[in-house]
Order: sequence, then structure tokens, then C-alpha cells
Amino acid sequence: MSINPEEKIQFSPMHRLQWEEAQQKDVILYPEGMVELNQSSAEILKMCDGSRALDKIVSDLEEKFSTTGLKNDIIAFLDVALKNGWIKQN
Repeated sequence: MSINPEEKIQFSPMHRLQWEEAQQKDVILYPEGMVELNQSSAEILKMCDGSRALDKIVSDLEEKFSTTGLKNDIIAFLDVALKNGWIKQN
């Protein structure tokens, strides 16, 4: 299973992305537990709001952080997120 670059990406309704004060980081909460995220992963997932496909997520993040060349890293993370059920595509 891998990201289809043409389809919009949405965070899974079965999970919740939120800031966890105790850990001082963003986390994914789900019925079976919690996943702590680094800043990069959290920023990518925040873009997965159902309104963007891959290229838009990449361009928005590259603009936000004034950099280029993030596409391969973003794809690699989104593939993991898709396999773990954190995101979905329609």
C-alpha cells in the first residue's frame, strides 16, 4: 500500500492528532494507545485535512519552512502513516 499522488489525503477519523502537554509533543491517540510524533511528522499530518493531495502538501510544507527537496521524505512518512491507518485516501 502506498500513497496515490492524485488522491486527497485525510487524517483517519478513528484517530486524533493533538498536542500532549505532558510529553511536550504532538501525539496520535487511538483506542489501542498513543503514538508520539516528532515535529516533522506532526507538521505533515496537520496538512492531511482532506483538502490536499501529495503535491499540495509538499509545496505547502516547503513554503512554510522555506526549503525544497522534501518530497521523498514526505512520501516515505505518508506511506508509513497509510500502512498504520493514521491517514486515508478517498
